Amino acid sequence: MAGSFLTVACPDCENEQIVFEKPSSKVSCAVCGHTLVTPTGGIGAVEGEVVDVVEDRTTDPLA
Repeated sequence: MAGSFLTVACPDCENEQIVFEKPSSKVSCAVCGHTLVTPTGGIGAVEGEVVDVVEDRTTDPLA
């Protein structure tokens, strides 16, 4: 399963949280509860600002 982990800043409280870019369920901010990522069947719809890619797992390390 390829996918990356992202640091997303909440648009309401500016809390930064690490999320998986392909979530299977809604991801909410741990501080204020605002929805950060909504599943779409692929790469999720991010509702905050993507600050950083924490771990890029989209490339094959054996290639």
